[in-house]
Amino acid sequence: MDSVRLVEVGPRDGLQNEARSLPVETRIGLIERLAASGLRRIEAGAFVSPRWVPQMADSDEVLRRLPARPGVVYSALVPNLEGLDAALRAGCREVAVFAAASEAFSRKNINCSIDESLQRFQPVLAKAREQGVAVRGYVSCVLGCPLSGAVPLADVVRVSRDLYAMGCYEVSLGDTIGVGTPGKTRELIQACAGEVPLSALAGHFHDTYGMAVANVHAALESGVRVFDSSVSGLGGCPYAPGATGNVASEELVYLCNGLGLASGVDLDALIEAGRYIDQALQRSTASRVARAMSRPGAEQQ
Repeated sequence: MDSVRLVEVGPRDGLQNEARSLPVETRIGLIERLAASGLRRIEAGAFVSPRWVPQMADSDEVLRRLPARPGVVYSALVPNLEGLDAALRAGCREVAVFAAASEAFSRKNINCSIDESLQRFQPVLAKAREQGVAVRGYVSCVLGCPLSGAVPLADVVRVSRDLYAMGCYEVSLGDTIGVGTPGKTRELIQACAGEVPLSALAGHFHDTYGMAVANVHAALESGVRVFDSSVSGLGGCPYAPGATGNVASEELVYLCNGLGLASGVDLDALIEAGRYIDQALQRSTASRVARAMSRPGAEQQ
């Protein structure tokens, strides 16, 4: 049977775009449930400034406290050498770096040009290689940018090629604002596969216009067998108001089951993991509203 590999990004890419920050225990509870469902690649956190991304604070504690599971890899996003060092101290054996195909988005999101971001990653890749740590690369805005609109395919190909040549074992192509269509997805895969081995490409689709599953199917038809997804469709893009979250992991497993593609994931257990995190976020929201209403004069606001 043909198979696919799902990379679960809900605990990082999903939760970092939610308005509520969740306790370490809740984040660990989610990750353990995801692993128990059969997911083998889980992005557990990010070593970024908690001032800018408070939802990812204490990622080191999350990683240290996660019990080891045979065959399961917990990864983390790192923006620079400092982030890599923190990830190494937490025992992380796989990290991810994040570049953009859009110059405007790169400057807005990580405060530097595309070329500067790639230069910044070179020492990260070099040190990770010395430490035997695998590095995955993300390219955002591959099918459109919230700031500059259409993104030339040549720019996507260049950034993908550079990340792969630098040492990223896999490059995830991200439709950050969910504007892609199946036709555009096929063109994207074909163009990138001319410079990066198809086996090293992954798809990362958002569902803003309800096209995520259709785009996954188009990528499958183009030969891609690795996809990022987020339990319960958590997440979104902070620089694209109205953009919805990542494609739901549950939807991808359902699609794979229907196509006869093995994912190794138990759909019922995955649905339970989604229910767990949805309820945790609802409790967090209710608690925040209750605290706000308890302040003097809150009823007049």
